[in-house]
Amino acid sequence: MFGLLAAAAGAVVLLGDWTSAAALAVLQPAGLALLALTALPWGGLVAVAVAAAGAVLVTRPDVTMREVAMVVAGVLIVGPPATHVAAALGRRRGAAAPAQAWLLTAIGVVVALVGVFRPSTTGYATGAFLTVAGLLVAARGWWRAGAAAVIAVLLAAGLAVQWIDPHPGAFYAAPKDPPAGHGTLLRSEPLARNVPAGAHAWRILYTTTRENGSATVASAVVVAASAAPAGPRPVVVWAHGATGIVPGCAPSLGSDPVGVDSIPDVAAVLAAGWVVIAPDYPGLGTSGPHPFLSGIGAARSLLDAVPAAGRVGGLTLGGPALVWGHSQGGNAALWSGIIAPSYAPAARLAGVAALAPGSGLPQLARLWGDGIYAAYLIQAYSEIYPDVHFDAYVRAGARAPVRELAGRCLDDPKVYLSGLSVLLGGRSIWSAGPDTGAFGDRLRQNVPAHPIGVPVLIGQGAADTTVPATVQDAYVRQLCATGTRVDYRTYPGRDHVGIFAGDSPLLPDLMRWSRDRLAGTPARTGCG
Repeated sequence: MFGLLAAAAGAVVLLGDWTSAAALAVLQPAGLALLALTALPWGGLVAVAVAAAGAVLVTRPDVTMREVAMVVAGVLIVGPPATHVAAALGRRRGAAAPAQAWLLTAIGVVVALVGVFRPSTTGYATGAFLTVAGLLVAARGWWRAGAAAVIAVLLAAGLAVQWIDPHPGAFYAAPKDPPAGHGTLLRSEPLARNVPAGAHAWRILYTTTRENGSATVASAVVVAASAAPAGPRPVVVWAHGATGIVPGCAPSLGSDPVGVDSIPDVAAVLAAGWVVIAPDYPGLGTSGPHPFLSGIGAARSLLDAVPAAGRVGGLTLGGPALVWGHSQGGNAALWSGIIAPSYAPAARLAGVAALAPGSGLPQLARLWGDGIYAAYLIQAYSEIYPDVHFDAYVRAGARAPVRELAGRCLDDPKVYLSGLSVLLGGRSIWSAGPDTGAFGDRLRQNVPAHPIGVPVLIGQGAADTTVPATVQDAYVRQLCATGTRVDYRTYPGRDHVGIFAGDSPLLPDLMRWSRDRLAGTPARTGCG
């Protein structure tokens, strides 16, 4: 039984993730302790020692892969030989056959040395060892063949999971000498991955500007109907919601970058003859940092995508532009309306539609507590703003798992391995409130409560728990007070994602509102 549990611990590492030091600090000592109980004489003593070492690792504030590798190496190099010698001197027999026990000991030493010299590989090497050793010591007779087959499948699956993870390629790399200015197309290429029938798509790389004024590059996907008029065509810039804050989380790297799960009502938009531009934002696909809920930097990348896309061969833009955004992208969309007159006066912005936008950021930071959005927020802000210090807000024992959680994409099935707040004694990750000090000041700075000179539509799900309607209600009052024309609509029963799901009543409202903006029809407002 213990052998099978040890194999299961190894399989969790293989099929999950072997780069998370905090997760491995729990899983690997647990697996080794279980294996010791099955395979070693005096295994109970070894298991207690391993469990104690694992407990020390877990309580370290910033456990590293090297520390995990050294503990694993100590267990594998010292433990088995010592217990076998003690058993021989005491004329005791181990649970495993002598030849098999010494073979596993030798393999364990090799695994230990690999981890010592290459700490980054310790997760996969130890996970593979636990899986192999656990199944072998648990199996007997003809079951050995079945165990060998299971081992092969698990090892292959572990490698496959890592291999299929999206990684940006050379397309996303900034040129050594990028041209001056923003909104300049650097490169483009056709995109054929799950493009809707009757449409063409491209992936583009272009110049933009960070909030601090430094030049950077961003990527985007451009989609247009093949049979649409030659132009100039209206544009819908789609600002996506949160996907993560590291380069591999770019929507353009996903399996369906232009489908209905990525861009709302894309079929209706293309049928209307409009061109869709879906930026990734800086730091997604391209190198970071990523401006997660940092309004100006993200908004600039939205506006700069329009002139860049206009230089793609076969497209003639120049019509009015709308910006749609959801969640994080809703915040960026609202900021695009704020800064467009000064930053991109040629954009011809006709309206901004924000769906469940991340608006009242100080309140949301409190609401998100210890979850993945909180991890994204503190990690991103500490990278973007020099006055926001990660260690000043995240308590020592939570820093390693919070950083690892922030390094995950939102749709990563391995997120659970980094979500270790349950292993932190149930305490909050915060040592200081996220809405206090420099962090709180920066959150308030990024609330898009400034005048917007074009009509604004805000769509909100009444059942949203990520950005609750109460937070949105308060924000809309702020925005109305600036003189902005706001059409605020709420949708009963719709949550944060359901607000733009395929059957959402918001979608036909959004298309009607957009047609009116492009036609110049006066916008209604709910502001008193």
